[in-house]
Amino acid sequence: MPQNPALPGTAGHATLAPWRKGLAQLSPAYFGMVMATGIVSLAAHMQGLVLLARVLFGLNIGLYAGLWCLYLLRLALYPRHFLADLIDHLRAPGFFTTVAATNVLGAQAIVIGQDTAAAVVLWFVAVALWVMLTYAIFAAFTIKPRKPTLDRGINGGWLLAVVATQSVAVLGALVAARIGQPYKLEVNFFALSMWLWGGMLYIWMMSLIFYRYTFFAFLPGDLSPPYWINMGAMAISTLAGSLLIVNAPDAPFLLSLQPFLKGFTVFYWATGTWWIPMLLVLAVWRYGFQRFALRYDPLYWGAVFPLGMYAASTHEMRLAMGFDFLALVPQVFLGVALVAWLGAFTGAMHSAFATLRGTPHPSKP
Repeated sequence: MPQNPALPGTAGHATLAPWRKGLAQLSPAYFGMVMATGIVSLAAHMQGLVLLARVLFGLNIGLYAGLWCLYLLRLALYPRHFLADLIDHLRAPGFFTTVAATNVLGAQAIVIGQDTAAAVVLWFVAVALWVMLTYAIFAAFTIKPRKPTLDRGINGGWLLAVVATQSVAVLGALVAARIGQPYKLEVNFFALSMWLWGGMLYIWMMSLIFYRYTFFAFLPGDLSPPYWINMGAMAISTLAGSLLIVNAPDAPFLLSLQPFLKGFTVFYWATGTWWIPMLLVLAVWRYGFQRFALRYDPLYWGAVFPLGMYAASTHEMRLAMGFDFLALVPQVFLGVALVAWLGAFTGAMHSAFATLRGTPHPSKP
């Protein structure tokens, strides 16, 4: 979910009001705030913290509506910047946060708000966004004449395409569990197809990202928080697989695939778990040994979301497959995710006020 502070044309906006300069440079990945808030809310609901879950749900509705207003305003006032982001190798994948955020809010609506109709509407919106963004962004990457080298053009933020795909599968599975025929089978099949496609997309992208990791020079600034999506993409794949397992009794084709579903769900969870120590080691190297400044950046929401998703997906997998020995894991990671969310939210508020005042913002997330 990279953010480039030097967008084309922003130098000429030095005399603009602070909020207009902030709008011109708004990160395409800012819907990560909705993703993070939503999954922490859902994980809290799973652990019986109903009041906290509802408060975060209400907050998330406001955040979602507010961010859409900002994005549409940016498109209207700064269309060149907006469209330039859509073909930028580092910034464009951030737009996939709109898909994931829409699906996460839909999951909150159906699980916490018990509003299936709203969830269905949000799911259709998310599917439409997924189709438009997937083929617009990757077609642009394919045909653009000038392209960056691998080490300058890819990072963990690319895996937001996987998260977006799997989020469609998650909300689709939740919707399928609550509707009747004749659409229950079709929605389950579509969710299964998206789950499989998301897994294939992860393999493609992760191969390139891991190659970039190990064969190109790596600076502290290159280790942006979206690298946590390496784990988050696997966590949401685990959640989608677990929900499909739960839906299997109502869909004969899922029942016949149950051994495959269970095997790959554990595979996704194990892969995501492998990433956690690796990411912690790299974080210690970045902030401890390299003394990289720890200041608020909207990209930090890309680290909060995977923590909450790991808590939610582990809880759901435990229920779907009877892994009671994992009961403590989602509780611990929910606590970590809540601390991370509070830090990022505090930093976001300070940053917003600093932008409106036109002063530098030194706060830490």
